[in-house]
Amino acid sequence: MKEFILKGISFVFHPLIMPLLGVIFYFSKTPRFIPVPVMKAKIFSIVILTIILPILLFFLLKTINKVDSIYLKSTRERLIPLFINSVITLLILIRVLTPSEIIELYYFFLGILCSTLTCFILAIFKIKASIHMIAASGFTMFAVAIGLHYKININGTIALMLIILGAIATSRLHLKAHTNQELIIGLFTGLTPQIFLLSYWL
Repeated sequence: MKEFILKGISFVFHPLIMPLLGVIFYFSKTPRFIPVPVMKAKIFSIVILTIILPILLFFLLKTINKVDSIYLKSTRERLIPLFINSVITLLILIRVLTPSEIIELYYFFLGILCSTLTCFILAIFKIKASIHMIAASGFTMFAVAIGLHYKININGTIALMLIILGAIATSRLHLKAHTNQELIIGLFTGLTPQIFLLSYWL
């Protein structure tokens, strides 16, 4: 039962989900008026580009034996997916979330791009960082920033995300997917770009 729960945590809070959660969180908290059709269009685009397209590309890579599993356990099999994800995120920044429309989400995804490229460079040098921790910590920092930006109380969200971060770290350690060092590297790889970019929009 414990094994099932810990595997479930890794699956439910998969890195592919976090960008979408960030977008939904922003739309649910922002006091700015954004037409519902615009929100729906943005969310639909993010679902297609950050979840469905990467899953389809994963199965293609698996078919041609470039990756072994969705968890990308080795640094070697991380290279192509991370590069592809960087290109997809860049496409989102150019076509879906431009700074002239929704500046907060633009810089959130710019932070995601920086984290992904950092993870890619680390993988080139055979340094493994937890992509789960990168995604979850990046979203957590973005949520904190939104609370500060709009001066709204999101203590519940922050508390929940800290619990989730702990659960993810526990899950990845128990499943022997990462070491403590890899989790810490992932945590700071996710946090640092989001913190650095705050000065451009906060």
